[in-house]
This record gives sequence, structure tokens and C-alpha cells, in this order.
Amino acid sequence: MERTFVMVKPEGVEKGLVGEVLARMERKGLKITRLAMGRLEAKVAEEHYAHLKDKPFFGELVEYITSGPVAMAVVEGPNAVRHVRNLIGATNPLEAAPGTIRGDFAVELPYNIVHASDSPETAEIEIKRFFGA
Repeated sequence: MERTFVMVKPEGVEKGLVGEVLARMERKGLKITRLAMGRLEAKVAEEHYAHLKDKPFFGELVEYITSGPVAMAVVEGPNAVRHVRNLIGATNPLEAAPGTIRGDFAVELPYNIVHASDSPETAEIEIKRFFGA
């Protein structure tokens, strides 16, 4: 059974989309095995986005993700990473297909509703970062 990490970002929480995001995953046949709400500290956000540290938008990204509460989940199932990535759609809402979470609810970057791990290896790192195990 594969695990992945999903985070509904502040605008997704503000728009009341946590249930919709998680329900789409459950309807796909995936299981939500851990769930938490919280507000990220800047240090954790900087670690999470460390791979983008040299980008001009890094500071704005950290500021945005720490601006409000987020919902974090561990999602499990066969090929969970790929299934979740397909459900959420392309990173850029302008490129996200209708029917995907970002295609249906996001308008512009960095406000794309949801983050999901891009590989099983990244998923394990992110699960440990946000859930400790």
C-alpha cells in the first residue's frame, strides 16, 4: 500500500473545500489514514519549499502558506501518489484540466488549492515532516 501527503492550502480551507478535496480522493477508492488542521510555522514552510529557495517568489510562497490554517492528510492506496496527482491536476491552474481539483477551483498561482507529494520518496519525507511518522 502506497502513502502520499496532501495539504489543502489556506485558500482551500478559507473557501470551505477541505471536504471536497478529501471526498474526491475517497471516491477514487483511496483512504484518509491521518488528518490534521494547523497553521504552518515559517521554519517548517521554508523547509518544505527549500527546493525553491533560489526562486524570486520563495518569500511570497512562504508568506502565503503560513497566512492561514491548512488541512494535512496522509492518503493511502495502490499507486496513491499518481492517483492523487491526477485528481489535483496541473500545478498551474491555467493548465489544469476541468474536472481536476485545481481545474475546478483554482484561478492563479500560488493559489492552487492543494499540495500533493510528487513521488513516493517525497511523500515519506513530507509525512515525517508534518506528522512525525
